[in-house]
Amino acid sequence: MAELRGFLWLMGFLLVGEIVVPLFYLPFSASVTGLLLLTLFFILRGQLNTDIAAASQPLIGLLAMLIMPGVIGVFFVADEFAGQWLAVVGALTLGTLLSVASTLWLMRRLMPAPDPGEDPDTWQQTP
Repeated sequence: MAELRGFLWLMGFLLVGEIVVPLFYLPFSASVTGLLLLTLFFILRGQLNTDIAAASQPLIGLLAMLIMPGVIGVFFVADEFAGQWLAVVGALTLGTLLSVASTLWLMRRLMPAPDPGEDPDTWQQTP
């Protein structure tokens, strides 16, 4: 049941993104806007929602499959980037670094700190 509630949370933020983007003429996709709003929700709340964590955990295993259509679509418009490969590579590199840095920052901010005497090898995720 937690997975269903978490999935409804995720779909709710996607729906809010679908409403906010055309309303404010944002230059982002609705899904990116929904994820940014979800991130803001986590920051303001100060902790993760266990339902969202339960729903998103199985999606991480499917991440490559979810990203693949967009990656394949690039090959159909590759001729439009003929003279701009340096900018594309720079944007991909910078985007990747910012993504990793923001994920690390959020993880350190939202995950509880371990006890000082606790052995890191015994850490387990609680359901």
